[in-house]
Amino acid sequence: MKNKGNGVFKNFVKFSIVFLVIVLILLVIYDSEQYIYTETLHILSSYDNKIVMDDIIKYANDNNNEIVVDYMGDLDIIDELNHNSENYDAVWISNSMWLYMLDNPYLTSNSASISISPVVFGIKKSKAKSLGLIDNNITNNMIVNLIKNKQIKYVMSSVTSTNTGATAYLGFLSSLAGNPEVLTEEMLKDKKLIQNLKDVFSGVQRVSGDENYLEEMFLNNDEYEAIISSEASLININKKLKEQNKEELYLIYPTDGVAINDSTFAFIGKDYKEELFLDIQKYLLSENGQKMLANLGYRTWYGGVNSNVDKNVFNPEYGIDTSKYLNVTKFPSKKVITAAINLYIEELRKPTHVVFCLDYSGSMYGSGKEQLVDAMKYILDYDQASKDNLQFSEFDKITVIPFGTNVYGIWNSVSGHDTIKLIESIDEYEVGGSTALYDAIISGLNILDDESDEYTKTIIAMTDGIVNVGTIGTLREAYNNIQSDIPIYSITFGDASYDELNAIANLSNAKVFDGKKDLLKAFKEVRGYN
Repeated sequence: MKNKGNGVFKNFVKFSIVFLVIVLILLVIYDSEQYIYTETLHILSSYDNKIVMDDIIKYANDNNNEIVVDYMGDLDIIDELNHNSENYDAVWISNSMWLYMLDNPYLTSNSASISISPVVFGIKKSKAKSLGLIDNNITNNMIVNLIKNKQIKYVMSSVTSTNTGATAYLGFLSSLAGNPEVLTEEMLKDKKLIQNLKDVFSGVQRVSGDENYLEEMFLNNDEYEAIISSEASLININKKLKEQNKEELYLIYPTDGVAINDSTFAFIGKDYKEELFLDIQKYLLSENGQKMLANLGYRTWYGGVNSNVDKNVFNPEYGIDTSKYLNVTKFPSKKVITAAINLYIEELRKPTHVVFCLDYSGSMYGSGKEQLVDAMKYILDYDQASKDNLQFSEFDKITVIPFGTNVYGIWNSVSGHDTIKLIESIDEYEVGGSTALYDAIISGLNILDDESDEYTKTIIAMTDGIVNVGTIGTLREAYNNIQSDIPIYSITFGDASYDELNAIANLSNAKVFDGKKDLLKAFKEVRGYN
């Protein structure tokens, strides 16, 4: 019996050991799988790439990897990389020229162009036909004259924060300067060139701070007749217009110069992430990846023409002719680009009249008001704002409407360079009362409705709570009565109701910005929309 008991005990021990070994093996396998799935590539991407990112994320997931994406305008991407590059593993930017604006020229490696897309005008076909733009050789000067004579008005994305806006501007600049071999700072002083560029921007109706929202904004307003964007974006807009049985756009490719996006994907991360990056890049350049991009309207051939394309995508009825060579705009040096952007801000941009509706209700007491004052100082102080190309020009007008239980006042500046009194008033005014946001916005609408159309008009509203004075119905009636295209952008703060602010945004074909985590960042972002 004794021996039998020892045998049972020994078998139990053996069984236990085997069981533990199996458990340990399973745990190791599980941990290994977990490790594989937590390998992540953090991409800083331009808004242009949103349309293709789902496909790339799926590819990564299918291969036991993960992609995390942050989206910004291309110029904002460069600023972010100059200050926080350690937060990212890769950058996917619309145009490689912006990488030359980096403080560290060696920050990126393994860069490759994924596709190309011209930046062009899209004009409603009936309008293009009436202006004689169908099946003709059109130059940039011809377009400028049409804008100057008020025959074309258009919407575009921000010159100071987005690639599409900036490259369109630089394309016009180079072409109107005579397409010199090298564009110099001295050429930017030419009075005729400056006037021609002013004429270009005089036709702007609305500006968007990102390319994706530009599409949404255009599609939501049937009154817009023209838009500057990338060819791929305009193809996507036409696809949606066709689905809605609406008039489609005709694309204009100036014979004397077209800006080209080359969609560059580059590595900036640690060495151990390089293999993952190269795998994603290889997929994008593979037959499947390129086919996916071509189906979305991106050109996947380089250095010439291609007659063998899907005409359902690159539709000749849209004015697209891939058998024609494009005269590509040459971009200038980093120094000249910087000077050109400053010239745009100070002299060329269509003047804006912006109304800030600022919450001074009781809930803003303490840190709320402090953060608001800091954000407004940052936006209105020329020296601070100019560090991020956010400064107002001397031709801009600024109105500040503080509100609580009712509208507490209306403070004006007729020049964006004369803001000291505005800043002092914002800082010194005391908080208290309820939240009459609707009334403040209505006051702003009445002011802007009386303003000349020589200005772009924008309202930026900020509140930290729920509106408890007035109704959205009253605001809707007031907005419909003015019959003007005035966007009302809102910034959430504190306990602000997103639903209320989103209703205001939908009323005016605008959007809401999240300032709950970083109010300063939200104010910076919203400046790209006016």
